[in-house]
Amino acid sequence: MGHADGITSMARREDLRLITGNGRYSADWNFADQLHAVFLRADRAHADIVGLDASRALAHPGVKAVLTGDDARAAGFKSLPNIVSYPGKDGQPIRKPFHPVLAMGRVRYVGEPVAMIVADTQAIAEDARELIDVEYRDLAAVTSFEDATKDGAPQLHENVPGNLAFEFESGDAAAVEAAFAQAAHVSTLTVDSQRLVGNALEPRACLVAFDASSGAYTMHVPLQGVGGMKGQLAHVSGVDKEKITLVAQDVGGSFGVRGGAYPEYFAAMLAARKLGRPIKWVASRTETFMSDCHGRALSLTGELALDADGRFLAIRWNDRADLGAYGGPFGSFIATKNLTVTIGGVYRIPAMYAATRLAYTNTVPISAYRGAGRPDMAYAIERLVDYAAHEHGFDPIELRRRNFIAPDAMPYQTPNAGAYDSGDFRAVMEDALERADWDGYPERRIESQRIGKLRGIGIATYLEAGGGGAAPKDEVAVEFDARGEMTLYAVTQSSGQGHETVFPQIVAETLGIYPANIRFHPSPPTADLVGNGTGGSRGVLGTGSAFLVLARKLIELARPHAAATLGVTEAELNYAQGAFHVVQASGEPAKHSVGFVDLARSLAGPRPHPLDTTAEGVFGTTYPNGCHIAEVEIDPDTGTATIERYTAVDDLGTVINPTLVAGQVHGGVMQGAGQVFGEKAVYDPETGQLLTASFADYFMPHAGLLRNIDVHEHPVPTPTNALGAKGVGEAGCSGSLPALVNATVDALRPLGIKHLDMPFTPARVWAAIERTKSGEEASDAATQ
Repeated sequence: MGHADGITSMARREDLRLITGNGRYSADWNFADQLHAVFLRADRAHADIVGLDASRALAHPGVKAVLTGDDARAAGFKSLPNIVSYPGKDGQPIRKPFHPVLAMGRVRYVGEPVAMIVADTQAIAEDARELIDVEYRDLAAVTSFEDATKDGAPQLHENVPGNLAFEFESGDAAAVEAAFAQAAHVSTLTVDSQRLVGNALEPRACLVAFDASSGAYTMHVPLQGVGGMKGQLAHVSGVDKEKITLVAQDVGGSFGVRGGAYPEYFAAMLAARKLGRPIKWVASRTETFMSDCHGRALSLTGELALDADGRFLAIRWNDRADLGAYGGPFGSFIATKNLTVTIGGVYRIPAMYAATRLAYTNTVPISAYRGAGRPDMAYAIERLVDYAAHEHGFDPIELRRRNFIAPDAMPYQTPNAGAYDSGDFRAVMEDALERADWDGYPERRIESQRIGKLRGIGIATYLEAGGGGAAPKDEVAVEFDARGEMTLYAVTQSSGQGHETVFPQIVAETLGIYPANIRFHPSPPTADLVGNGTGGSRGVLGTGSAFLVLARKLIELARPHAAATLGVTEAELNYAQGAFHVVQASGEPAKHSVGFVDLARSLAGPRPHPLDTTAEGVFGTTYPNGCHIAEVEIDPDTGTATIERYTAVDDLGTVINPTLVAGQVHGGVMQGAGQVFGEKAVYDPETGQLLTASFADYFMPHAGLLRNIDVHEHPVPTPTNALGAKGVGEAGCSGSLPALVNATVDALRPLGIKHLDMPFTPARVWAAIERTKSGEEASDAATQ
C-alpha cells in the first residue's frame, strides 16, 4: 500500500460539502415539536447551594420545566465517568468524587451546570434563566495544584483528603537512584504544560428525542466514536445501550474534547423523557470556554543522569497534574498511564522512573486534548535533553546520536512500560537535518542579527504511543445495493480526518476498483459493531486495517460466485486489477473474466446481498516518531517571536493518503504553536473566575503564525497492524512543542536565558529580555 501513484492521490471527498455550507453538524438537526434548553451555570468557583427558587421561571410564559440536581438524583443517574480503575502507588485506589449531572448541594467551578431551563424557544428559556434565584454560601477556592495540596487548603470533596486524588508510579526507583549515584553529570528541569481550552470550531450541542413506547433515545451529539459515547451514556443513565441511537454526520473538530459524555447530554435525556418532546441545546462560545473539558494542566520535573561521555544512565520524573473540579473521563488516565508510557522517548536509557500526583481544583475538569499527555512528555524529554546538552557542554545533535535506540534493537522493551515495535530514529533525524539545512543556519542567524533580530534553531526527536483503545477489537461492515455499490460502516467518527476519503480508498485500492463505487458511513444500521473511534490516532491503523481485512475477505467471498458466473472452478481463477480472470493451463490469464463491481451488481436481489459481510482485527499500540526542526526570530524591542522556518520529518508507518497526512501534521504543528506562543487558560487565584473566557482574552492561533512549513515522511512500517500504519493525528503537537520552545530558548540563550515556560507571549519574552539588561536571572523554571 503505497502513495506514489494510482488511486492513492484521490482528493478529500468531504471538502466540497463542507466549504459550500452543506455540512450538517449537531446544531443543524431539528425536530418539528422540539423544545429548547439553556443552562443556569455557577457564577462562582466554590460555594454551598443554600437554596434554589425556580418559581418565577416556571411561571414565565412558554417555560415547560426547570430541572435541578434533585431531578437528576431522583432519576438515579450515576456519577459521570472516570475511566481509571487500576491501582496507584502502593496499591492505592483513585479517589473519585461523585460528578453530578446537575450540581447537588455545592458548586465547584465557574460554569458548572446548576439548573436546566426548558421552554418553547431558546429566547424564552434564556429570559427565564434570569428569574431563578439561587442563594449561595461562598467558600474559599483553589485554582492550582500547588494551592490545592497545601496544608489547610479548602477541601473540595469529603472523600478526598487534602484534595489529592491519586499517586501513581512507573519504573524502578531503586535502579534509578543507583544510576544517579554513579553519574558524572546531572541536569534537572521543570517545565509546565499550561491549561488550554480545546475550542473546537463547532460548539457543543445536542438534540435528544425519547420514544415512550420503546423506551429508546435518539441523540444527535458531536463525538469521536459511537461505541465510547454510547457506553458512557448507558452507564450513567442506566439505559440499555441497545436503546440509544447516536447520530452525527459532521463534527467540527474534537481533539479528544468530544470524546466524553457531558452533563448536558444527560439532562437533555431526562427532560425529553419527562416532557415527551425532543430537547435541543446549543452552547454559546463562552459556555464552550467554561464547560468543555480543558486540556494539559501539567507540571513535570525531569532529572537526567549522564556518564562522562554523555551516555544517558537514568531518567526520573516528578510530575503534578491538575484534574479540575472532578476530573474529566480521561483526565486521570492521561496524567498516569499516558504520561508515563514513553518517559524515555527515543533514547536507550537503562533505568527510568516516574511519579505523578493528581489533585482536584476549583476549575473546569481536565480531559483529553490532542495527544493527551504524550505531547507534554515529548516536550519535557526533548527540553531536558537540550538543556542538559548546553549545561554540560555537549553538542545537542551529537548527544542525541549517541543515545538513540538502534533499529536492530527493535522491538525494544522499555524499562518501565511497553515495547517499541519499530523505528529508525537516527535516520529520521539525519533526514530532517538535511531537509532543514541545519548546516546553513549560522548564515541565517547572521542575517537576522544584521536587522537587529535574535534568531534560534531548535530540534526535537519525539516519540509517542498511539493506537490504544478500550474495545477489544476493531470491527467493520459492508453492505451492497442493487447497483453493486457498497457502503462501508464502522463506529469511528470523523472530526476532520477524512474518513469518507481514506476508508473507501483502502478498500478500493485492495480490490483494484475505483473508489467512486464505495461510500463510508459511521453508524451501522444493521450491526452493533465494536471499535475504538479515533482516540490515540487510531483511525487508520485500527479501523483502516480492519477495512483492509474486509477487502481481502470480499475477494474470497466473491470467488465462488465468480466461478459460477464463468463456469469454472475456484482454483481456475486469479484475482487482479479489479476482476476475476480464468487462468489457462500455461498460467497466463485468459480474456474470460468478470469484474468485481459487475459481479456484485449481478448478485443484487432481496436483502441481504450475498457479499454483505463484516471483518475485524486486533491491532496493537504503535509508536509514531519523528524529527521536527524550527527556526524562530525574535524582535528584542517588542518580544514578538515569529516562526521563520519549520521542517517536519515523521515516521508514521505506511502512509495511505499524503494529502490527509500533510493536513494532520499541519494542524498538529499549528496547535502546538498556539500553545507555545499564546494559549493559556487563566484563573483568578482568589475568586476562581476564568479570566480568559472569550477570544477577547484567549489567544487564537492564526494562519500567519505558521507561513513556512515543510512536511516529509520517513516511513518505517509497523508490524502491529495490517496496514503498517502508525497514526498521525497527534504527531504534529508532539514534535512542535519541543522544537519551537528549543528554538525560542536558543534565540534567547546568548542573553543568558536558559529556560522560559510557555506561552512565549511578546510581553513575557520582552520582560525576560529586560531582566537580563539589569543583570537579573531571566530563567523562570529551571533548577540551576
